[in-house]
Amino acid sequence: MPSSRFSGSITGPKVDVAIDMGHPLLNITVDGFLKIGTVAATRAAAEDAYYSVKKGSISSHNFEQTLKKMCKEGAYWGTVAGVYVGAEYGVDRIRGRRDWKNAMIGGAVTGAVISAATSNNKDRILVDAITGGAIATAAEFLNYLT
Repeated sequence: MPSSRFSGSITGPKVDVAIDMGHPLLNITVDGFLKIGTVAATRAAAEDAYYSVKKGSISSHNFEQTLKKMCKEGAYWGTVAGVYVGAEYGVDRIRGRRDWKNAMIGGAVTGAVISAATSNNKDRILVDAITGGAIATAAEFLNYLT
């Protein structure tokens, strides 16, 4: 049964929406998609708002283009995040451990899958897999520092 929860605070705003899809893998994948997709859409809106103010003109055409860009960016980066958290969760379940190796494998799988979906150049797919693994591993190590 789908459910949602919203909480916030004045000193440290936090929005937490939980959607129960019936399986933890689906839950964290959808959660990652929604959170990062929202961030990407917001970034696209802020960027276009800056350029509209800088130009000094706001039109319905600019507004329509901004909405299209928000949807495109939100869907793309939300998909990347969903694939990553799903892959990392799957690796965690298979290996039975939570460590930096899960992030490395999840990042590599995500880089390869997203690259394969947008390109059929084998070298590009390999480079993107290595880059995804490196970025995810670096992010995991940075989380250990804080």
